Amino acid sequence: MHNTTVSFRIRARMPSDPQAFLPLNAEPMWQRSESDCEIVRIGKQKLRVTPVFYAYWRFAAERQRIFFRRLNGTAGPLTDDPVLRCFKFTNAYRASDRVSQYLIRNVIYRADLLSDPREIFFRTILFKLFNKIETWEFLEESVGTIAWNDYDFARYGRLLSRRMSEGSRIYSAAYIMPSGGSVFGQKLKHQNHLRMLEQLVREHFQAKLAECRTMTAAFSLLRSVPFLEPFLAYQYVTDLNYSTLTDFGEDEFVMAGPGALDGIHKCFVGADEVASSDIIRYMFDHQQKYFGELGIEFLSLWGRPLQLVDCQNLFCEISKYARAAFPHYAGVAGRTRIKQKFQSHGALPAPWYPPKWKIDATQPAISS
Repeated sequence: MHNTTVSFRIRARMPSDPQAFLPLNAEPMWQRSESDCEIVRIGKQKLRVTPVFYAYWRFAAERQRIFFRRLNGTAGPLTDDPVLRCFKFTNAYRASDRVSQYLIRNVIYRADLLSDPREIFFRTILFKLFNKIETWEFLEESVGTIAWNDYDFARYGRLLSRRMSEGSRIYSAAYIMPSGGSVFGQKLKHQNHLRMLEQLVREHFQAKLAECRTMTAAFSLLRSVPFLEPFLAYQYVTDLNYSTLTDFGEDEFVMAGPGALDGIHKCFVGADEVASSDIIRYMFDHQQKYFGELGIEFLSLWGRPLQLVDCQNLFCEISKYARAAFPHYAGVAGRTRIKQKFQSHGALPAPWYPPKWKIDATQPAISS
């Protein structure tokens, strides 16, 4: 544990000056030394937080303000934070991110697509296998309406192979997708994934999901799918829960991914002593407390507080943020650079969320 006072001059690789040291307008709470950081109780354990813990809350609030500024078409810089101005970070709310918005609006709830449970399940998993908007749109342009009723393995496989041969990536880099060759025996990764999807639809997986009474049960069901690893199963159950197939609360269950685990270790000393899910739930349960104590105005998602999945994602994002703002906190992943630079694409389209959330995004933003 270091005995230094947190500095407000951070090293960030800006495009114009790779070695520049940039000022960060930090909250007063950040000025405390590490020895002054509080000790919190999570379950039966006591953990000391680090200055990165306080940065977590400021990051969440500022990233959410950037979201609303983009919605409002704010001219000029979206933030004074040099790290957020330089690098790309996901939204504070998972459902607000570009890919999630596309999934909700254009894959799950699009009015011209079939709305029976089997078709919703088929489309959702097909999209999530690749998690890439360009791949979905390529398939639509090639086959027309995407539906299980018209699905053909050979055709889809050939189209995706052609897409790759033309130099286009068909998978997002967001998740690591196992190839599944040992299970389904196909030569190419996407062929195995298509075979997996076929198997799930033929086994009426959507009906099995509907019988689950909790998100934990649905997660366990997804974990029974060959080569679907824990974090991927958690992402899938969250995406399926945007639809009408299930109606779990997002405060029911959480699974930390590798990035979140790294962020947790940067925020807490001795994080290995506590289950990562308990730490994420601590952040969920205490969000209003810390926003209030730190004097941070947090603009919620039209009254919807951060959910467990959002707190999980924020740990992943603060892990990246800390590589520039708090480089002496190594975490457990050992990464030191942020790869993706921020590129402004102008104002955002009006967001659209699952109707069951009852969010009216036409109203002004309000604090949680």
